[in-house]
Amino acid sequence: MKKTINILIIEDNPDDVFLLRELLESSEEVHFRILHEDRMDKAVAAAKQHPVDAAVIDLSLPDSFGLDTFSTFHDAFPMIPVVIMTGSKDYELALETVKKGAQDYLFKGENSATAIVRTLRYAIERQQLTTELTKAMDQIRQLKGMLPICSACKKIRDDRGYWKRIEYYIMEHSDATFTHSICPECVQELYPELYIKSE
Repeated sequence: MKKTINILIIEDNPDDVFLLRELLESSEEVHFRILHEDRMDKAVAAAKQHPVDAAVIDLSLPDSFGLDTFSTFHDAFPMIPVVIMTGSKDYELALETVKKGAQDYLFKGENSATAIVRTLRYAIERQQLTTELTKAMDQIRQLKGMLPICSACKKIRDDRGYWKRIEYYIMEHSDATFTHSICPECVQELYPELYIKSE
């Protein structure tokens, strides 16, 4: 069974939309559910109402142009991977959008369905990896900050004011899990008879 990917095409040239739609619908590996809008304001509204796995955006629209076109959509939906549709004369502009956060670009007139599908799938995968990395870095930053810890029992006070055992706090803020053991110093202090036997 084919995987389904929801694509939003933001393009005002009917010929370019027709060609891209034909190529996507010819894919044997993926079923594309296609939304199309010809203006940025309508595209933003559509992305709020429908699930979108990736957006293909032309940078020259009736209500938006250039980097602003990409920024408007990306700022509104930072989790949706964006692929820029560009002509050869706008190559430098397409590269600039990649530096600003777009996942990739396609040249208008590209007639390889395989290449387009690969570009879209890689864009989605890269966005997922970026999201996971950002989440992991956020967790690391949380653990790097100042933590109120009880000097007697070593419980940590969380951001809601509750005191938790340190292992529970770390498990909630990372992927770490704990197994419990006992170090030699504690064996000697708490169970001296066992420590002597083990020598």
